[in-house]
Parts: sequence; structure tokens; C-alpha cells
Amino acid sequence: MKELTNMHAPYAEVINLDSNVATPELNRFRYPIMIYIFNLLLYACFWIAGGGPAIGEETICWPGFIQSDWFDEQVREIRFADGARAIVNAPMPHRFRDRGTAQLIVYATPNGNSAEQTLGCRLSEAVDWHFDIQHVAAQVRQWRAKNPEENIVLAVIQSDIRSWPTWRSSHQNAPLLIRRMVDSLAAIVPARDVKMILTGHSGGGSFIFGYMDAFEDIPKSIQRIAFLDANYGYSDDRQHGEKILRWLNADPDHQFVTLAYDDRNITLDGKKVVGPTGGTFRASYRMIDHLRKEIHWTEDPFGAFNRYVGLDGRMLVVIHPNPENKILHTKLVGEMNGLVFALAAGSSKTHLGERLEDRRTYTDWIQPSPYAANEWPCPGAAISRRTTYARDPSQIARELVDCDLQDRERIILSELIAGNLPDFLRDFVAVRVDAETGDGTRHQIVYRVMPDYLSVGSDDYFFRVPLTPQSAQHVADVFGCILPTRKMVDDIYKQSSIKLPPLPLAKDRESMATFLHHHDLIQKQLNGQTPGALMAGSKKDVVITNMLESRPGHVAIYGWHQIDGTPIQPLTTVHVDWYVDYSHAVRLIDQCALLDGKPARIAEVLADGNLHVLLSDEGPIRYTKYLDH
Repeated sequence: MKELTNMHAPYAEVINLDSNVATPELNRFRYPIMIYIFNLLLYACFWIAGGGPAIGEETICWPGFIQSDWFDEQVREIRFADGARAIVNAPMPHRFRDRGTAQLIVYATPNGNSAEQTLGCRLSEAVDWHFDIQHVAAQVRQWRAKNPEENIVLAVIQSDIRSWPTWRSSHQNAPLLIRRMVDSLAAIVPARDVKMILTGHSGGGSFIFGYMDAFEDIPKSIQRIAFLDANYGYSDDRQHGEKILRWLNADPDHQFVTLAYDDRNITLDGKKVVGPTGGTFRASYRMIDHLRKEIHWTEDPFGAFNRYVGLDGRMLVVIHPNPENKILHTKLVGEMNGLVFALAAGSSKTHLGERLEDRRTYTDWIQPSPYAANEWPCPGAAISRRTTYARDPSQIARELVDCDLQDRERIILSELIAGNLPDFLRDFVAVRVDAETGDGTRHQIVYRVMPDYLSVGSDDYFFRVPLTPQSAQHVADVFGCILPTRKMVDDIYKQSSIKLPPLPLAKDRESMATFLHHHDLIQKQLNGQTPGALMAGSKKDVVITNMLESRPGHVAIYGWHQIDGTPIQPLTTVHVDWYVDYSHAVRLIDQCALLDGKPARIAEVLADGNLHVLLSDEGPIRYTKYLDH
């Protein structure tokens, strides 16, 4: 029988399943010493995500995070399937005062800037000037220092094409996708009550409006909305003003801030920058004029600015008249401390915000060098820990029975991303595959897989949850995982220690009641066996395949192996992507593996002209993620 790596501590030891004796294996990989030390530190941060014991809970990173070199912080990159990514910056866990509450600042990047550039760093000859214009990380660090009693997390979110307006125009379901991303960022913060601040600069305002467009009423969990010269997309037709007003009236702690300047006549290379109806100056006054019938505005000078105040200071619009006709677009944010101002303005902490002036107040908080784009280490699976205040899974199951598909998926997504799944699913099991590539060389890959299918609940009570491929992909993105190929499903089945015969059902295949009934039948097959061993045969897998390139808007399923190893379900894309029945299931694969003893991303192995044979029997896989259509 083949050996499998015990992933209780990632890649630390190999278990011979015949003898069940563990033997140290790290030396076998022969890492260069610096890489070896780096990975030991990296794996320590992800120990909990792999199910290992907590080594001093207050000093290890959250799942998926690595410790930063500066300011006692931890950072994480999340890559979403729909052409977006986020960098999350948080204090190290020992700096979290009270796990009950936290503040999450979601900052949408401006057009043309990466998340790393938006976070900022000290300027030098080796650093691009874009790193020195906003300094969002430094301003948030200053804000943390001014509010030591608060747990403050920053998430800078960027579209891959570096333009949120263009990204939104290319995604039909952009508001839903933005909502999912924001909800997911909130869910990875380990606090019972996460209050969010939505803010952004330039084209980042389009992200904020996209979030607002996803709701009839802006959620109460949004504590503050701040447009930093970013409200170009304000629209009376989309009832943005009415939504903002209802949201402000729903909670006295809600705060709205807009920062803008007179950009009507500014020029660049001899041409006007904004059109005859565009710009933040016009957008701000459209909003002020539109809401005059609902609220009373007080206008007064505020340094070099004009200030409009409504609703007892909870609605604030600050506009620079720009008499010298200068381009103040980025200066409002970086040089004038615009983010710190927007975080404090109009609240009981107004005195903590600096006045808008040409003097950086956050220089002591600027990191020496940038986070390196595209050089992020490949982290292990990053599943949030199940908290003591996680919802009762039996109550969730009863609630889901009466839900339609959309609500069911929304509830399941929120529970999974928040970590409401059994602990044994976090203890990934390794699958080892050897193969000869087209160039005649032999290679080995060791990858980690969830021992069973995605489930909601605890070790004491859980239920398996079939999902649409888009929802499955979103969970995989947030968890730092990938979905399997047909070959991977076959290899997982071969190396499973528990193989169950399929149990087909004929009635009400798409109902939640049938999902729960089928789960109960599987549990009876297991007959009380302790969960955590690698198990297969009980469901069909949602898989990735190149067949989806010619069948967009569909789901690929495969598997449901019989005891003789023959799959009932051949690889098919016959079903549309909103179809899901009791037989479908989602098994997640850690996005990182060991290729010939060295860390590698599975997506890169799948795309490789030679190495793909380790993971794919249909050539290089180009379609590694389900995209929204």
C-alpha cells in the first residue's frame, strides 16, 4: 500500500498505512537551508489550519496569514476567481484586545494601482512612485495607534485589470460578486461583531457603489462609508442618495463622508481630465442638491475647504474649491491625510483625525519596502477556526429546508467561510502521485485533500452540503484551495482508506430535505467510524476540466465510484451551473503541494506542458476556476 503524508503538521512526516508507523520525512525533501527555515515559520502560522495543536494561541497567525516583517502585523493575500484579489493586514493575534468586536476597513484601489502600491512604502530609487501616493497601510497604522482599544483590520481589494469601473462593466453579476467578497473579508476576522468601513479612492468608488447596488437597503454592519475623491458614479437614478439616507437613519452610529475638489477645469497634457458632466465636484453637488428636500445642510468653511454637514454631523461632504486649478486627486488622500480624516470625521473621535493639510502626519508608520506583488508565498489551506459562538448546525439545517436556492447558497456560504464546519475537515490528508512526464523524467507530487466533502457544523453534528460551482469556487478561493480534476478524483478514491458504495435516490433530488436524508444514509454506512480518515464513493465531485471552456455557464461533475473502482458518473458538463442535487459534493484541495519535495502551486502544475500528467488525464488544464457568467 502506498505511503501517505500525515498533514496534521503539513508535510512533516509520512505514515506507512501498512504499519501505521510515522517516520520523520523533512530531511528527505532536502530544502536549501533558508527555504527550509522559511517554510518552518510559514507552516507554524498555518498549523491551526491543518488541525495541529495551537502553539501559544496568542502568538501564531490566523489561518492563511503570515507574519509581516514590520509593525507586529500579519498579512494574507486572497485571490478571487472573478478577477479580483485582496491583501488583508491585521495586528498579530496577541494585539487583539477583545475577540468580541472588530473594525474592518475595506479599501478599494484606484484605477491603475495595485493593492501593494495602495498600501504604500518608503520611496527609494528602486521603488515605483505609485507606492508613495496613498500610504493606506501607514494611515491605518496611525489610526490603530490612536485607537488602541479597537481591533482594526485593513483589507485592500484590487481588480486584476486595475480598474473597478471596467471590471464592473465586464461582470453581469458585479454587485453580487462584490457583496460576496466583502462578506468573505468580514468572515475571516475572528470576532463575533465585525463593523465595516467601506472606502476607496478614484475608481475604487465604483466598488463601493457596486456593493450598494447589491442591496435594497445597505446592511447595518456597514458602520461608515467614505468616498475619497471617488464618488464619480453617484446616481440619482440608482437611488444612491435614498439608500445612503435610509442607512444613516437606521443607526445613529452610521457615518457618511465624501472628500472631493473642484476638478471641472483641471487639465493634463493640455486636455481636460473630466467631461462636461463628470468629476467628483459635480457628483458631490448632485447628491447635496438631490437630498436637500430630505435633510438640512449647513455650509461653513473648513480650512481651505468648504464643508457641508447634515444629520447632526453624520453626513459630511468636504470640497476643495481649488482656486489655483491644480490636480489634487491623489494629494487629498496621501499628502493631506485624507484616509485618517475620513475615518474620524463626524464621530466622537473627530479630534483623532488630522486636519486636511499639506503635511503628512503618518510618516513614522510607513513600512521600509513594499510587499512584493506576485511573490507571495503559497500558504496552506486557510480555514477559519470554528468559534464558540458558531450557529447551531441543527438549527441551520431546519432553516435551509424552507429556503430557495439563492438563500440556501447564501446561508451555507456565510457559515462555511466563517468557519462553521467540523474540525476533522481541517485536518487535510495527503495524496502522493508519481508519473513520468513527456520528456521522460519521473516526478512526484504530494497534495493535501479534505478527508470528506464540505459540510456545515461541528464534529458532534454536521451535514454535507452540495453547492453550485460558483459557490464552491468562492469557498475554495477564501480557503486557499482548488477544486479537483477527474484524475485527482480517481487518485483520491484509490488512496482512500474508507470506500463507500453509492446510494442513489430518485425523488426530490434538488431539495434540501433530500440532501439531509442522503447525508443520514451515508452516516449509517459509516456505522459510527471516527471521522477524519480519507473517504470516497459517497458523492459525485464538482470538478474542473477544459470541457468547460466550450460549455460556459455549466457545471462539471464526475465520480461516485462503485466498490470495484468504476465511476457511475462519467465526466459531464450536461447540467447548467445553477443545478445542484443531493449527489453533488465539493472536496477541496490545498492550492499548494510538494513537487519533487519543493513547494508548488497546483494551478501552475496543471498548466504545465509536462507536469500536468501528475494531476490531469486530459492535457494541461487551463480552466482551473469557475467564473461568473
